[in-house]
Amino acid sequence: MSVENQPIRRPRGRTAAGEPTYVQPLDPLRFAPTSARPVRAKARRLAADTRVDPHAHAWAQLSYSAAGVTRVTAGTSTYIVPPSRAVWIPAGVEHAVTVVQAADLRTLYFHQAPEPVEARAGGPGPWDRCRVVEVSSLLRELVQQLVVLETDAPGLEGGPPAPSGPARTAREHCLATLAVDELRQARCLPLGVALPQDRRLRGLCEAVLDDPVRHATLEGWAAEAGASARTIARLFRHELGASFVQWRQQVLLARALSLAARGRPMSHIAAELGYASPSAFSAMVTRTVGMSPSRFFGLERLG
Repeated sequence: MSVENQPIRRPRGRTAAGEPTYVQPLDPLRFAPTSARPVRAKARRLAADTRVDPHAHAWAQLSYSAAGVTRVTAGTSTYIVPPSRAVWIPAGVEHAVTVVQAADLRTLYFHQAPEPVEARAGGPGPWDRCRVVEVSSLLRELVQQLVVLETDAPGLEGGPPAPSGPARTAREHCLATLAVDELRQARCLPLGVALPQDRRLRGLCEAVLDDPVRHATLEGWAAEAGASARTIARLFRHELGASFVQWRQQVLLARALSLAARGRPMSHIAAELGYASPSAFSAMVTRTVGMSPSRFFGLERLG
């Protein structure tokens, strides 16, 4: 057997006592968007360690958590989604959801993808691939109001029930139009952790995502996986076009997002991720994503 084809053990993960709960997605046809109702909203509350089985839709969607943290795996990448972020998933792309912290999920389904904003610095690119966007205060409220209409639930803070008949239709149309426009304006963020197709490497990557600081070096992960560091380094370059160090940095950013969403101080996040000081961690964040840690982690209020 060649070095390139030697099997790689999946590093140890959770014990049986910590197994996640698997659930099916809610009936997709119930919320299917149409030309008459081009944007549909769905709400679902899930406990931590719940996993929604992989599935796909014939329409695009925006996945968002009003509270809590989820990890959305879609296409060839996985994304950490705190309340300040949302993931755009194009039509037909298989995706699965893992609940990191008990979450109030909000999903918008779109009959058609938004038209792109013309060349704007930091603006959205094509909508035919997965992407992470910032959730502004306005977009957050629009999603909530669309959910209220969809479920006929009371409005925010004990407000009146959703309108019915023509008034309901007109309000839904206005909210949907504004939601699409706000999404078009949303800032796209360079987030997402690429995942390999090679099953030998996929198991190791999933283990790093579960516990990224268990080993600080490629050699440590390679030893646990029962393969040589050279073999794994070659697989990373071939499968993901990046070194292990570059890929793990994206994993650490994703973990930092999750910790920040739980209210952890920056100093604690830096220490937990193995950085010598908060300033060293902040420098890495700014260098990698081109914005301050407070903006990146959604600690600044978005308009």
